[in-house]
Amino acid sequence: MNNMQKRRTLLKIVFGLVAGFLSGFFGGGGGMIVVPFLEKALKKPAKTAHATAILIILPVTAVGALVYVLSRGFDWGTGLPAGGGILLGGMVGAALLNKFSNRFIKVLFALIMIVAGIRMIL
Repeated sequence: MNNMQKRRTLLKIVFGLVAGFLSGFFGGGGGMIVVPFLEKALKKPAKTAHATAILIILPVTAVGALVYVLSRGFDWGTGLPAGGGILLGGMVGAALLNKFSNRFIKVLFALIMIVAGIRMIL
């Protein structure tokens, strides 16, 4: 492995640590961090970035959920019904990902992040 490959691997590991920490700390939102990193730093197309982010976020979510359940910080009455909806929505979203262009996905993602940011401020 040459120096450039080593630096890229180290960058991926450091980024993974930061994304995992932020996802665990805030209880989600890893996609807002992982997708832009994959697109900008690693030059991945939007479809690849979104699909990869889902797979990257899965173990982080599972571990974070386990920690919250064990620490009794999980609301079962909200989490189970919402989780069912999220699973169904995730399957539909993943199926639709390949139906749209990379450009459309990037614009839609950016608009959703802008709306979410404004809502958090207000």
